[in-house]
Amino acid sequence: MLAGLSADSMDRDERSTESSLAELEALLETAGGKSLGVVFQNRAAPDPRSFIGEGKVREMKALIESEGCTLAVFDNELSPSQMRALSEDLGVRVLDRSGLILDIFAQRAMTREGKLQVELAQYKYLLPRLTGMWTHLARQTASGGSSPIGTRGPGETQLETDRRHIRRKIQKLEEELESVRKVRSTQRRLREKNKMPVVALVGYTNAGKSTLLNCLTGADIPANNRLFDTLDTTTRRFSISETQEVLLSDTVGFIRKLPHHLVEAFKATLEELKYADLLLHVIDASNPDWRLQAKVVEQLISELGADKTPKIDVFNKTDLCADEILPHGENIAAVSAATGQGVDALVKRINEIIGRQNRRVILRLPYSSAGVLERLHREALVEKTEYGQDYIEIEAVCPPEVYGKLRDFVSEVK
Repeated sequence: MLAGLSADSMDRDERSTESSLAELEALLETAGGKSLGVVFQNRAAPDPRSFIGEGKVREMKALIESEGCTLAVFDNELSPSQMRALSEDLGVRVLDRSGLILDIFAQRAMTREGKLQVELAQYKYLLPRLTGMWTHLARQTASGGSSPIGTRGPGETQLETDRRHIRRKIQKLEEELESVRKVRSTQRRLREKNKMPVVALVGYTNAGKSTLLNCLTGADIPANNRLFDTLDTTTRRFSISETQEVLLSDTVGFIRKLPHHLVEAFKATLEELKYADLLLHVIDASNPDWRLQAKVVEQLISELGADKTPKIDVFNKTDLCADEILPHGENIAAVSAATGQGVDALVKRINEIIGRQNRRVILRLPYSSAGVLERLHREALVEKTEYGQDYIEIEAVCPPEVYGKLRDFVSEVK
């Protein structure tokens, strides 16, 4: 049974709406559940104990019993005490949106890094909610007292022991993720040395990033019509011209009301955005809420410090909105990754932006290094070749990685 609250005292972004509840239903399906009904409540402010109010809780309990539901999922963030109270009143397990997203992430993460990030986010989510999980345990007392026989202990409750254990786990996971980050930064430095430009795909979950990656690179990354299908970053080489290759990276999709600790946990993956040479912000043009979704992504890009990176807004799924006038402009592309429509124009625009880093140079190659000429023809655009007495003079447009390797032969940069 799904439930949502729209309260006047809430920020607009936190309120439940018809579309956010539809998204919650899609999240539930992704997690492997099935919605049997929806309860929606308007109030001036959330009820401190039951969140949606006692009357609505009774109505929800009756629906849960008549439909035979085993889980209640709330579209809003619940406090630990509200979650405990609702679970007691409704007689079923209660999850909020953050808990559901974490469950999906736990199912989807495949790489070691992805699993570490999910585990860290789960522990951070669990820590403030422990109180409700241990209400059935008697407190231990340090000495004497009126405790039942066998419970006199060192003055620490099971709850406090667990809290310490979880804090230790969080610290250990943060250390492991830091070492993963160091490996990533070493890989990044090697890439910078080779000067291979990086183009990162970002966007709302299910906007079609993996389909676009497959369309551009001919890769066969699974691309299904479900939320959070990609959790681990996938990178492929991709030729944008005869002389230029780039690395194309697919990243985890963003979603509104994404749990903050989840953004924190995923920063190791998403920090790649900061070092990208170009962002492709993939927007689902067929979704009536695309403006809101694009705003969520822009906010997270800014939070990750990548708002200064050049960006192309790629309006995808245009085959599903044939009658509409699509946005257009210098750094806007309208494509259908499923049919390939508009993709050539997008590649041309990527090439123009990345190509700004290319350099027109005059090289003087001694005949002893004439083998370099073959490489130049393969990896750069050779415009003029003259054979002199002592050396070969070549005028060429070089991508950054070629320029870096042949710098010793450069006599002039135009």
